[in-house]
Amino acid sequence: MLSSQLKKDSCQHHLKFTRLVFLPRSLALLLGTAVCVPAAAALSDTIHPFVVVGYNYDDNLFRLPDEAPGFTGSRSDTMLQTAVGASFERPLGRQILTGQAKVSNVKFSHYDQLNYNGKDFLAALEWHLGNHLEGHVGGKYAQTLTPFTDFHGNERNLRVQRREYVDGAWRFHPSWQVRGGYSEEKFTYDLLSQRYNNHTEDVAFGGVDFLASSGSRVGLQLRHLKGAYPNHRQIGSTTVDDGYTQDELKADVNWAFSGTTQLQMLVGWARREHVFFSQRNSSGANGKGNLVWRPLGKVSLTLSGWREFSAVESTFISNSFNKGVSVAAGWDISAKLRADASWRRERRQFDTINGLVLPGAIEDSTRSVNAGLTYAPMQAVQLNAGVFRESRTGSPFVGTNNYRVNGASFSVSAQF
Repeated sequence: MLSSQLKKDSCQHHLKFTRLVFLPRSLALLLGTAVCVPAAAALSDTIHPFVVVGYNYDDNLFRLPDEAPGFTGSRSDTMLQTAVGASFERPLGRQILTGQAKVSNVKFSHYDQLNYNGKDFLAALEWHLGNHLEGHVGGKYAQTLTPFTDFHGNERNLRVQRREYVDGAWRFHPSWQVRGGYSEEKFTYDLLSQRYNNHTEDVAFGGVDFLASSGSRVGLQLRHLKGAYPNHRQIGSTTVDDGYTQDELKADVNWAFSGTTQLQMLVGWARREHVFFSQRNSSGANGKGNLVWRPLGKVSLTLSGWREFSAVESTFISNSFNKGVSVAAGWDISAKLRADASWRRERRQFDTINGLVLPGAIEDSTRSVNAGLTYAPMQAVQLNAGVFRESRTGSPFVGTNNYRVNGASFSVSAQF
């Protein structure tokens, strides 16, 4: 699954970049080079280089309230991104090594102090031992600009994400397996005022699954999470530790009802306890699920829902409890043209702010709509165009203001 996703990311990367005007010289050169590339011109069966160039237009870059002016007169901006990289897949006997390396340069037309270089590296080894033991070990590194959804300053704030993981499964019976794993994920922020959000989350899990002859499975999973925030917030004379622990018991389902309908679900019960301010402790139903329906060979519909805790990149708060739903549709219009559209709504609940219990439900709600077209004039080249609209009803108690934003994008990618 990972290797197919890497190939998809390298050539179908929807970067949301463009201003639908004239193409820059670098984009024209890329198109001219791509046209000269043979249909399956990978350097080898192992390494697949790719290039992506794109434009993005955003009419409310910093997600400011409707009545607020821009920081230096402009609320909107356009961005140009150029990315180069390579994905790889290498069988090593029964083991399979996959990965991707990508570097990018992002330039803003107006707020050029935000210009940055992005980095994305990941690698994974799918391992097999005998006929009954298998698993994965891997890691990820990503450096990108922190979104302005909850942080509304005009300073550059780079976020670095690191993740390492290992998991394994033992199929002790044709219809049963036990599995377990461990991962560590770390987030660090470049801007001094945002370093309160630096955190590490360690996750350990174990479970047992029933394996159907059809390839479907259903199981039970136990999971323990530990979140640590090394830079404690100072509130008056009080030092606040935003660390937490979370314990879960969930059903883990991946079931194909037919060739057209598949359900993926991880739902059950969870309890989160905070190191500081026990008023924030909570427990109850928790999880997420996806229902995929492909009524026709060229049409797909995906319905998703979730009810889970999430980190918040804000100066005031560190986490929220999110409830949401989304619908996504895809249509392969022809062998070279595909249309995609999605709608998403999410409500975030903040019960307390740094230990202060507020009256009523303190929450915000976000809605977004996306639509796009992907055109592949040849196997190695893809052009993507899209539009989006997002709006939020915020809460002044937690600094999540109301806003609306519209944007458009265009990008071209070529795999060699």
